[in-house]
Amino acid sequence: MRIVLDAMGGDYGPEVTVPGGIQAANDYGINIIFTGDADRIRKELQKYDYPKEHVEVIHCSEEINNKDQPVAAIRRKKDSSMVVGLNLVKEKKADAIISAGNTGALLAGGLFILGRIKGIDRPALAPVYPTTKGVSILIDGGANADCKPRNFLEFGIMGNIYASKVLNIKSPKICIANIGTEEGKGNDITKEAYKLCKDAKFNFAGNVEARDIPSGYADVIITDGFTGNIILKLTEGIAGTIFSELKNEFTKNTLRKLAAAILKTGLKDFKTKFDYTEYGGAPFLGVQGNLIKAHGSSDAKAIKNAIRQATNFVKNNVVEEISKEIFRLGED
Repeated sequence: MRIVLDAMGGDYGPEVTVPGGIQAANDYGINIIFTGDADRIRKELQKYDYPKEHVEVIHCSEEINNKDQPVAAIRRKKDSSMVVGLNLVKEKKADAIISAGNTGALLAGGLFILGRIKGIDRPALAPVYPTTKGVSILIDGGANADCKPRNFLEFGIMGNIYASKVLNIKSPKICIANIGTEEGKGNDITKEAYKLCKDAKFNFAGNVEARDIPSGYADVIITDGFTGNIILKLTEGIAGTIFSELKNEFTKNTLRKLAAAILKTGLKDFKTKFDYTEYGGAPFLGVQGNLIKAHGSSDAKAIKNAIRQATNFVKNNVVEEISKEIFRLGED
């Protein structure tokens, strides 16, 4: 298996992507293709022991940064680490690509270079959402601010396949994020989406309110990208605030520090459950290729886990399974 890693993507570039890629190559026995500034990449590679036959460096003279306009960057920076990597996947020279770089550019590149799966109107981001029961999938996590009812159905189909094939959730429970659980709740779009999903060939369980999402009530939460991104960012902010406040409370005096020492293992496990680095990144479902968007502030651990996620993406033929299901939907 050959995985492309956009070495220049993210807040830290090769200083993080290279060790993350090397850890994955060592632990998973896969081939990693680093795209980007060859001098910077090789400088980092010198710091680590790794199987040379499993690592390749492709020099790119350009880089897409977060200030670039997404579509313009993809069209003009043909020799950027991101565009070169996407083309490797398109040309079947690699099985998947991971980037922690400019989200808009990566999604635009996925659409323009890889192309949509036939029958899919809106490809979507499907990040993992930690819950008290384990994890759920939130789709769309930010790719499409405005959606039609049909898109909700597509999100449900793609989320169902990813949750069952990659996360090994048997018969995933799929719900629409809404302001109430009753069928008649929501706006015109969610009401119509409810009707479509109710007749779909997946385990549709109606609406889910935001307060029930963290409990794991739904395995797949479907919503438009505007709402989905707000849910993600709010959850991330609340989690960060809780961890910060806990730290403040447990370090106020000696007695509390002792209590923290006793609870250290439990607190560490709690933090790990809600740590995005444990899950790697969000797949961009609905395009003709395996594409993972890693968090911009990813560390080496997050990059490694994103690569693990990409290998599961490839092994379970998610793109092919989505294509088959959308084709059957079209026949129906």
